[in-house]
Amino acid sequence: MQLRTDIEIAREARKLPILEIGAKLGIPPEDLVPYGHDKAKVAQHFIRGLADRPDGKLILVTAINPTPAGEGKTTTTVGLGDGLNRIGKQAVICIREASLGPNFGMKGGAAGGGMAQIVPMEEMNLHFTGDFHAITAAHNLLAAMIDNHIYWGNGLEIDARRIVWRRVMDMNDRALRDVVVNLGGVSNGFPRQTGFDITVASEVMAILCLARDLDDLEQRLGNIVVAYRRDRSPVFCRDLKADGAMAVLLRDAMQPNLVQTLENNPAFVHGGPFANIAHGCNSVIATATALKLADYVVTEAGFGADLGAEKFFDIKCRKAGLKPSAAVIVATVRAMKMNGGVAKADLGPEDVEAVRRGCANLGRHIANTKGFGIPVVVALNHFTGDTEAELQAVRDYVAGLGTEAILCRHWAEGSAGIEELARRVVELAEGPSSFAPLYPDDMPLFEKMETIARRIYHADEVIAEPAIREQLRVWEEAGYGALPVCMAKTQYSFTTDPSVRGAPTGHVIPLREVRLSAGAGFVVAICGEIMTMPGLPQTPAAEVIRLNAAGQVEGLF
Repeated sequence: MQLRTDIEIAREARKLPILEIGAKLGIPPEDLVPYGHDKAKVAQHFIRGLADRPDGKLILVTAINPTPAGEGKTTTTVGLGDGLNRIGKQAVICIREASLGPNFGMKGGAAGGGMAQIVPMEEMNLHFTGDFHAITAAHNLLAAMIDNHIYWGNGLEIDARRIVWRRVMDMNDRALRDVVVNLGGVSNGFPRQTGFDITVASEVMAILCLARDLDDLEQRLGNIVVAYRRDRSPVFCRDLKADGAMAVLLRDAMQPNLVQTLENNPAFVHGGPFANIAHGCNSVIATATALKLADYVVTEAGFGADLGAEKFFDIKCRKAGLKPSAAVIVATVRAMKMNGGVAKADLGPEDVEAVRRGCANLGRHIANTKGFGIPVVVALNHFTGDTEAELQAVRDYVAGLGTEAILCRHWAEGSAGIEELARRVVELAEGPSSFAPLYPDDMPLFEKMETIARRIYHADEVIAEPAIREQLRVWEEAGYGALPVCMAKTQYSFTTDPSVRGAPTGHVIPLREVRLSAGAGFVVAICGEIMTMPGLPQTPAAEVIRLNAAGQVEGLF
């Protein structure tokens, strides 16, 4: 029997009109801005009216380090939200929007899978409601105004050698990592070297995802440091008077997007910073709105817990005043085998010893997540080739750490296959929690990076050139020392070498570059060879994506 693809399942969904989904949350029709019949934005004035309501329980779904074998973190997030609704709880799902770069590159979409999906899946993985385009336009408007200001006399005395604001686009294109602009003579400006990042790495994306409302958004945009003068004093976005126009471009994008699962449960899909090169969480405004409307909010953080969960706790929760009640760590038998040294092509046969070896990676993530003071449960995402002995090996290992691993079959069975996990999450969320970030605000910036490297990555040290340490010192003197740090690092390993799996210790984290995101409110530490503009693989997914005779998209999944 041939299994249906995700896109085939999504097309057969019996979606409710989006106004009915909004009604489940008590959102009046006049406070929804429909984008077609199956998606809508929630109006800002409605969100402002929720301020006095109590918050529901916040549940984070995270995972082990991603492997080519697949873990199913988004699928589990969606399944758990459906499962909580199935057992009678009012639950809302909050996830990120998908970037076009990985959709046409290698990773694919981000709407869940099987019977645990958010729909409309095709639109979510393509242009959706245009939020990413608005972010790209706002970012590049600022870039254009910098060069335009220099062209017309440079009244702010910007040092063209010290412009730090690059350009962005939402596509993987390695050719744009380093470019020269303003070629072509006097009428085109002064030539200089710059480059492109992918839109999900834009500080504007981070700002939109951390801003509380439109006023906060505009203030944060104004705080962006775009360049420095010859005396090293900063030039801000507000100095160029670009913040107002950027906020106008982002006005609609700031409104959370409401959609639904295959089981017609509400989901907010909003914002999309990557977790390897940015902070990896959906928007604060979507999460905060959901907490006012539901008893339980299930959200996810990008990639593994070493990146996404750490940034969720240390950046998003710290900045937004959020206090998660429990965390779910997603793992699979297949991924345990890969962490135990088995090649992807050899994952089929039973190999209990490899599973046991690979469990060290899961154990590291469990210990790290517990270190933030919240209860943890493991979601053992079921694959058809798993054997009972392999599943039991994971259960036994996790039990030995004082935690529980619960087998979940939501991909095949929807909410019926994840009821046990849903009930356990409720028990944990209703119990005691003592959440606290990893480090205090007043810790020096380099020490914050060292703390993450030692306590989360289990590295021996962080190494950095004197110029980088001096830059951090200058930022501290300028008043930025209390900011959290955002580690840009490979998602595949606790080290900066993506080929090193398991739970390595004793390695070194090389700090290659630091960037100040003064508007977003964090300092980015670029470690190892991580790129803020990805490239396409040798055979990009774009080669097989096309329209069929019926005008439907094929190849997206």
